Amino acid sequence: MDEVLNATYLTLDGYVEVNKYRYVYFFIFFILYSLIICSNSTIVYIIWIHINLHEPMYIFIAALLLNCVLYSTTVYPKLLIDFLSEKQVITYSACLFQFFTFYTLGSSEFFLLAAMAYDRYVAICKPLQYQTIMGKTTVSIFLAVAWLVPACHIVVLTAGSAEATLCNFNLKGIFCNNAVYTLQCVKSRLITVFGVVALIDLVILPMFFIVFTYSNIFILTYQSCKEVRKKAAETCLPHLIVLFSFSYLSIYDVSIARVESDFPKTARLIMTLQIVLYHPLLNPFIYGLKMKDISKQLKRFFYHD
Repeated sequence: MDEVLNATYLTLDGYVEVNKYRYVYFFIFFILYSLIICSNSTIVYIIWIHINLHEPMYIFIAALLLNCVLYSTTVYPKLLIDFLSEKQVITYSACLFQFFTFYTLGSSEFFLLAAMAYDRYVAICKPLQYQTIMGKTTVSIFLAVAWLVPACHIVVLTAGSAEATLCNFNLKGIFCNNAVYTLQCVKSRLITVFGVVALIDLVILPMFFIVFTYSNIFILTYQSCKEVRKKAAETCLPHLIVLFSFSYLSIYDVSIARVESDFPKTARLIMTLQIVLYHPLLNPFIYGLKMKDISKQLKRFFYHD
């Protein structure tokens, strides 16, 4: 089976004609990828070196930004190579690996955002019990669940796709997302059923939990004094912005991959890149500017005497 997978090549048919401007595209996306790596890694480093930031909220932020680095690395290096290549091809085995890492890390975002929501709920609604509830063990469990549960779900879908017979070798996309299902002669019942299970477990349930948690926070703070409402808004707003941004892009990914339309290649490239461009660039700026303690340490880091 491995020999068959390695011998099967797919053509990525989601590109503009890059022959004339390949070096321009390469330079632009190399700069963007470098910016994503540097901005996210800088905040992770700031959180790591400052003991006062070794709190659950900041640990979850660091995990989220590290996730963004890995998430982007799943796509950008191959994309940069493709811009300099005459033909954009990938083996089916490499495509499935990209599919697995892309959706595992993408799903982890929802779990990390859910962990952040719970952390804010305990801090605001149960402040006297915060140290007891949000101990090191709890944080470690949340982080393990955030990465292992999505991996266990996505590996089933990946294995199902590996066993499928292909009737099409032309993938409409710039990387291997769930458009790989359109290559299969017949989608297996396993993929169909478990795909719904994965959607519920990895996206819908975390989303409901986040909405329920923040609803409780807003109800409590609405009944409290102005200072409590201000503090809650300062800590919760960045998480909500990231949540809405990533939820929109996730829906976008599912839609663009499932819709069978003859979009112009340029339009498809721009639309698909939103998934791996906006979110990894948005996160570090939101948390770096909106979180006071991180912003303060960043200013000291860049403007120290």
